[in-house]
Amino acid sequence: MKDKFFVTTAIDYPTSSPHLGHAYEKICADALARFWRLKGARVHFSTGTDEHGLKIQRAAEREGKTAQELVDERSSEFRRMCDELGISYDDFIRTTEERHLRVVRELVGRLLEKGEVYRGRYEGFYCTECETYYSEEELVEGKCPVHGVKTEWVSEEGYFFRMGKYGERILEHLRKHPEFLEPESRRNEILRRLEAPLKDLCISRSGFSWGVPLPGDERYVLYVWVDALMNYLTAAGYPGPEFSERWPPDLHLIGKDISWHHSVIWTSLLLALDLPLPRKIFVHGFITYRGEKLSKSRGLTLDPLHFARTYSPDSLRYFLLREVSFGQDGSFSEEALRTRLREELIGNLGNLVHRVLTFTWNHFGGKVPEGGADPSLEREVASCAEETGRLMEGLKIHQALERVMSLARTGNEYFQSRKPWEVVKVDRAKAADCLFNCLNLVKCLSVLLSPFLPFTSGKMAGMLGVEVRRWEQASAFDLKPGHPIQKPEVLFRMVEKTAGTTLKAEDLERVDLRVAEVVGAERVPGSEKMVRLELRLPEGKRTVMAGIGKSYSPQELVGKRVVLVANLEKKKIMGVESEGMVLAAGEKEEELSLIVPDRPVEPGKKVR
Repeated sequence: MKDKFFVTTAIDYPTSSPHLGHAYEKICADALARFWRLKGARVHFSTGTDEHGLKIQRAAEREGKTAQELVDERSSEFRRMCDELGISYDDFIRTTEERHLRVVRELVGRLLEKGEVYRGRYEGFYCTECETYYSEEELVEGKCPVHGVKTEWVSEEGYFFRMGKYGERILEHLRKHPEFLEPESRRNEILRRLEAPLKDLCISRSGFSWGVPLPGDERYVLYVWVDALMNYLTAAGYPGPEFSERWPPDLHLIGKDISWHHSVIWTSLLLALDLPLPRKIFVHGFITYRGEKLSKSRGLTLDPLHFARTYSPDSLRYFLLREVSFGQDGSFSEEALRTRLREELIGNLGNLVHRVLTFTWNHFGGKVPEGGADPSLEREVASCAEETGRLMEGLKIHQALERVMSLARTGNEYFQSRKPWEVVKVDRAKAADCLFNCLNLVKCLSVLLSPFLPFTSGKMAGMLGVEVRRWEQASAFDLKPGHPIQKPEVLFRMVEKTAGTTLKAEDLERVDLRVAEVVGAERVPGSEKMVRLELRLPEGKRTVMAGIGKSYSPQELVGKRVVLVANLEKKKIMGVESEGMVLAAGEKEEELSLIVPDRPVEPGKKVR
């Protein structure tokens, strides 16, 4: 039993709005935090935004804002995402906060005093997208191995952290403590990289100002990753009295593109500062769409709030936790989300809860009837609670939720096999026994689902008139005869699909016009006018064929916001499946003018 559980997510870089990959990481961490709270641990759950660096400064300049204005605006979007998805963070840290700046200045000052930092010269390749240096051998066709963008050659005087001297200690720790970095495939990747001598790390930057001034030489700003990684110490309360109660973290939850930064850079910094290492770093996979990783830099994003608002936050949470095996990549599609909503949330869980509570309301006056517990059902519920708890402790989130939903299926089978709607006519006591057991099973489900589906769990508990407080409730048949329940409500509803409805000429009011962003454009071989467009919407990319090639070059089109007819039937044009059409005005093909918003409008907004 843990007495405390300190869990962190990566802090997100707010150069653009949050996407589904950001949401997935927060939802996983939230499920674990909620579980350990029910288990009685002192939980501290931190997330937030990483707000310094050259990429931020350049993004602000492009938008005509100050860097502070940009991060204030975008950080609020990440916080709103967390709040709407029910992310129960205890600390939402921003690296521009004064409390964090104080921590960074103190700790970097300590590194300087200990002789862990020295002056030198850096020459190498730098990716602004991930704010990371790469050797020539690490580049893929001369591009960043993570983002696939061209790197910049950097040559400058600066300050170096003696990271190289910690290579052997990190190797030894990874070998002695395999649980420190999971899954095993990620640990093996780091072990292979550490076979080469670990180099010292340049921790200063020059040529821009948006960063933490380097203590002792304010001509430089601190490398953003040093600043960002120290957020975990700030969120733990360093150097206050609560720090010793929270540190070290029980779990750093991160994406695989930043596993090196956490397992090597962060570990070496902590060793240099004589601070305990995290107990575990767990590397989750990417969310993909049509085979591609979600990426702000590549223009492939899915807006989590679009799906949460359309289908409900818990429908999205359920899909991501149930569909994606924790630690592996997982594919998203709206159709797959709808399938799980229809077959599992509505057809299994929602069906059980509605049948049991409605029958109780209609036939037993809205009160738990007199009945006796069924020992075999009690054992099944207790087994489910024990197995689910063990799986959550082992970070098997996907399997844990699957196990809980199997109990809902058991409940449906139990109710169906006993046919209380028939039995109540001839043997009311026997029907009462069935409902007594089913109501208690539903109550246990409200506890078991609390880490995964907090809104649904709360609704279930509210209808049952109970409060979910501790994990032990998940195996207790403690609803007593006479206990009143509230009038049943539907837990989940099927909604009309957000896009893709076939347009009929006689039904023009159904035209779905939406703003979309052009993120890719190329001429179609063999045609003077056809251009293949890649458009970004909150639900993903669309390929659209447009006959505007005589009026626009592909280079002119990238970055434009256009008006898309979003619900046209798919059609093959010159061998390419086109998913809609963009609107343009003009009599001649050489004089077409795209219909574009006259002010900034986010992709996905409806045109009225």
